[in-house]
Amino acid sequence: MNQRIRDYGIAVGRGTPGPLNKITDVPGVLVGHDTIVNEHNCTGVTVIVPTAGNIFRNKLTAASFVLNGFGKSLGLVQIDELGTLETPIALTNTLNVGLVHDALVEYTIQRCLTTGTPVRSVNPVVCECNDGELNNICERAVTKEHVFRAFENACKDFEEGDTGAGKGMVCYGLKGGIGSASRLLSLDGTTYTIGVLVLANHGCTSDLQINGRALGREIEGIEPSVTDSGSIIQILATDLPLSARQLKRVLKRLGVGLIRTGSFLGHGSGDIMVGFSTANVFTPEDPEIRTIRVLKENALDAVFRPAAECSEEAILNALAASSSITGPTGKTVRALTPWLNRLL
Repeated sequence: MNQRIRDYGIAVGRGTPGPLNKITDVPGVLVGHDTIVNEHNCTGVTVIVPTAGNIFRNKLTAASFVLNGFGKSLGLVQIDELGTLETPIALTNTLNVGLVHDALVEYTIQRCLTTGTPVRSVNPVVCECNDGELNNICERAVTKEHVFRAFENACKDFEEGDTGAGKGMVCYGLKGGIGSASRLLSLDGTTYTIGVLVLANHGCTSDLQINGRALGREIEGIEPSVTDSGSIIQILATDLPLSARQLKRVLKRLGVGLIRTGSFLGHGSGDIMVGFSTANVFTPEDPEIRTIRVLKENALDAVFRPAAECSEEAILNALAASSSITGPTGKTVRALTPWLNRLL
């Protein structure tokens, strides 16, 4: 495993991380990658598996929030309308969204065939960032086989940094990619988990902040990014009993973590959040009037801060876990780690 931000003595916030300090600390959640590196491509796909069961048949509460909409995600309209998630979530590059969407449809159909679950419509969720600086993006290298391999690779202790969908991503002018973090919180004597996974491909170098330090201004010897552009996808998972409306409120606080790392949410940045809760499961056998558990509204203060902390730390983990690379386009992007070693 690559190093993470805490390996440099930097602890974000005051909350308590889960055992892995990853989104997969939420019970049932797995993450898998497949990475493509060759003379033409530097890209990949990452899947977030929300539950061990067939999520198409056992839907989960979900919400989305778009902070800045310069993005090409699929599946958010139905999530916002119905408040449920019915497929795993896939992350990839911008021009591969359609092909990955098709692969998720095929994955869902195959799973439903094994259980005899009829499928007439399916709402796959695919989110993207543009890795065109390091990847020949027009070749659309991610195929169904890569998506299915990502599912085969799904596990709890997954890799971070420049792997999977993060392979070709650039964050604050440095090598970005996949990062994750988690927090534990106790309510009514029960311990719950919040986890966040990010695909970080955003920000201006001079704006980078690490735990309140303006480290971006100290970075020298690289060609800095001068505009706050790119994108970030943030996926939140929790076992807290939240309604879709409450989840959207929590998702908005992920923007706090994003801003604390230095983002000014530029015109060209797609800042998109998707969240789900595993606490309530909706099946075809449910009665017409369902009974669900939800958090008392004023208890959400206990959720907002750890969610923001997860976001901030996940972005820093994406940077800390990534290595310098030269992509097939000929561009070299350096890792943050030399400055972490020297300055912190």
